[in-house]
Amino acid sequence: MVTKISKLIRSTDDLMALIRNGSPMTRGEKMRLAAWLSMPSMLAQLSTIVMEYIDAAMVGSLGAEASAAIGLVSTTIWLMGGLCSACATGFYVQVAHCIGAKDFDGARAVLRQSIVAVLTVGIALMLIGIAISHNLPIWLGGDQNICTNASLYFLIVSISLPIIQLNMLAGGMLRSSGNMHVPSMLNVLMCFLDVVFNLLLIFPTRTIALGNIELTLPGAGMGIVGAALGTLIAIAISASLMLWFLFCKSEMLSLKGTVGRFRPQKNTIIKALKISLPMSVEHTIFCGAQIVITIIVAPLGTAAIAANAFGIIVESLCYMPGYGIGESATTLVGQSLGAGREQLARSFARITVGMGMGVMTMMGIVMYATAPWVMQFMTPDLTVQSLTVSALRIEAFAEPMFAASIVAYGVFVGAGDTLMPCVMNLISIWGVRIVLSALLVGRMGLNGVWIAMCIELCFRGVIFLVRLAGKKWSRKR
Repeated sequence: MVTKISKLIRSTDDLMALIRNGSPMTRGEKMRLAAWLSMPSMLAQLSTIVMEYIDAAMVGSLGAEASAAIGLVSTTIWLMGGLCSACATGFYVQVAHCIGAKDFDGARAVLRQSIVAVLTVGIALMLIGIAISHNLPIWLGGDQNICTNASLYFLIVSISLPIIQLNMLAGGMLRSSGNMHVPSMLNVLMCFLDVVFNLLLIFPTRTIALGNIELTLPGAGMGIVGAALGTLIAIAISASLMLWFLFCKSEMLSLKGTVGRFRPQKNTIIKALKISLPMSVEHTIFCGAQIVITIIVAPLGTAAIAANAFGIIVESLCYMPGYGIGESATTLVGQSLGAGREQLARSFARITVGMGMGVMTMMGIVMYATAPWVMQFMTPDLTVQSLTVSALRIEAFAEPMFAASIVAYGVFVGAGDTLMPCVMNLISIWGVRIVLSALLVGRMGLNGVWIAMCIELCFRGVIFLVRLAGKKWSRKR
C-alpha cells in the first residue's frame, strides 16, 4: 500500500513538473493530474464530513436542545473560520505562482512572512470571539435554555482560532506546492482523533454489553463543552504535524537550513490583501447573511433550528467533494498562470468544473434517496427528522449548479481573481436567498428557507459559469 502511494505521489510530481517546465500536456494527462490531485482532497473533505456526522450524532443523542445550541452559533463560527481561510489564501496563492515560475526562494520568503501575518490575524479573531461569546446567543435570538451551552461552545472554539489559522496556512502551502497527500492524511487523522476525544469527553463513564462481556468506557461527561474541547485537541495535534512537515520535510518549501526574514514586507502584504481582502469582506457579509437566516429560522422553534443545523451538516456530504476538487483547481490554475501558460490554466478550469458537477450530481441523488436513513442515525427526535429530510430533498436539486460555483471559485482564487467572484456571491445570497427566505418562511416554514436556498444556488452556478466562459479571470495581474 505504501509503495502504491509513493508511486502515485511520484506520478503526480512528474505531471506537475510538466506545467512548470512548459512541456505540452495531452488531455488525458490533464484529466489524470486533476483527478490525482482531487482525490486526496476529496478524501480529506469526506473524512471531515464523517467527523461532523458523528459529532452531530453524539451531540444529538443529548437531545434537540443540545443540537440547537451548537446550530445557533455555527454560522458565526463559519465566519471566523472563513476569515482565517481568506487570510491564509492571500499567501499560499502567491506561493503557487512562485512555484509555477520556479522561484522557490521567493516561495519560501512568502512562507516566512505569512507565519507572522496569519498569527496576528488569528489572535485578533480569538480576542474578538472571547469578547462576544457571552452575548452572542442572545443577539441571535436563542431561547434562554440553550444560550449558556451555546456561549460556552463558541468560547472554546474562539480560543482555538490561532491554531486553526496555522493549520489552514500549512495545509494551503503544501497543496500549493502540489502536495495534496500529506494535508489530506493529516486531516483524516484529525477527524479520527476528534471522534476519539469526543467519545472520552462528551459522555460520562458507562458500561456497554457485548454479548456476555461488559465493557466499561471511560468518559468525562462534559456534554457540549466536551465536544468543543475534543475538536480543539484534535486540531492542535494535526496542526503541529502539518507545520513540522512543512518546515522540515517539504521538498519545495522546507525552511530547514535556510535563512530569511520573517517580518512581513510591504509588497507581499499588498499582494495578499488584493487576494484576501475581497474574500474576507465577502465571507463576512456572506456569513452575516447566514446569521440572518438563523434569525429568520429561530422563531420557528428549537426543532426548526436543530433541523436547519442538521440539514447543513448532512448536505455538506454532497458539497465537500466539490471543495476538494476546487482546491486542486486552485493549485493547477495557480501554477499554470505562474508559469505563464494561460491556455493550460483555462483547460484545467474546464476539466475541474466538469468533474465537480459530475461528482456532486451523483452525491445529490444519493442524498435524496438516503436522507430518511441518515436522519435516523443523526437524531432520535421524529420532528427534527421529518423537517430535515424535507429540506435535504429540496436541496438535492441544486447540487450540480452549486458544484459549478464552488469549483469555478477555486479556479478564480488560483488566478488571484477574487474581487468580482466575491461581488457575484454577495449579490446572489443577499439579492436572492435572503429576500426569498423572508418571503417564503411565513407561508412554508423551514421548507421555504430551503427552497430559497435551492433557487439561489442554481442562480449562482449560472453566473459563475458565465464568468468562467470569459477570459478576464485568466489574464496576468
